[in-house]
Amino acid sequence: MFEFNQLRCFVAVAENLHFGRAAQRLNMTQPPLSRQIQLLEHDLGVTLFERTSRSVQLTQAGRAFLPEARQMLMLAEGAAVAARRVAQGAAGSITLGFTAGSSYGFLPRLVALTTAEMPDVDLVLREMITARQMEALAADRLDAGLVRLPVDRRGNELVCVLREPLVLAAPENHPMARGEAPGLRDLDHVPFIMYAADAPTEGRYFHDLTTGLFRTANITPRFVQHVSQIHAILALVSAGMGVSLVPRSAGNLLARGVVLRDLRPVPRTPAELQLIWRRGKDNPALLAFREKVLPKLSASDG
Repeated sequence: MFEFNQLRCFVAVAENLHFGRAAQRLNMTQPPLSRQIQLLEHDLGVTLFERTSRSVQLTQAGRAFLPEARQMLMLAEGAAVAARRVAQGAAGSITLGFTAGSSYGFLPRLVALTTAEMPDVDLVLREMITARQMEALAADRLDAGLVRLPVDRRGNELVCVLREPLVLAAPENHPMARGEAPGLRDLDHVPFIMYAADAPTEGRYFHDLTTGLFRTANITPRFVQHVSQIHAILALVSAGMGVSLVPRSAGNLLARGVVLRDLRPVPRTPAELQLIWRRGKDNPALLAFREKVLPKLSASDG
């Protein structure tokens, strides 16, 4: 079977119809060029050029072979470029897991920034709870994930990509929906929609977070419902069943009849979102993502 170097030699001679000029174009001497053409003709079993002491002309077989040779060279060069781009992280794909809560505000910003900085990298998104993401990372079904703590750090790298305060979600006709900024102390004995402690979703993370805040403030809200998802909490708040604490990005859900208010003082413990990946992960696109995109993702919602 012929080699790509033989194709390059053939195309150069075919386009110049002169062995000397073709050799000069290829930065080689004429004898090895002639040898490459002879080997190609031998491998193909056809004569590609009619040679005389005064001229070089393509045979009919040579004229038929020329566009195919150009196409093969173009494909080979394109494959080489594509391989180099993947190796450099400029192309390829990243499979990213994310929790439902991260999609309210952070994930759209991450996707937009990745598209701008790495336009030839495909971002494949998989919505999963944190526990499933950890399983998928261990099984190499994910390149990285957006998770909530706690997680098993063994063999993994983590970086906090978002810190956002919890804000009060109140029905629009509730006394805390207007007037002076509410504080945690105002929630004592107030009907409160709580996160479910046994939820295998982000609900457990926010349950533990809010419980810690209540313990620090030495208050006991009156829990009227326990649900696992933030959008379900907002729906119950909208129905007037009570108030709740939600991450500030939940405002992007635009729940009708719900007012979000900053707490004063702002709780010292914000909600955090972590980016996690397996230590030693060899996806070049992931490495480029960490170098180009990650530094531009502020760990605060501003």
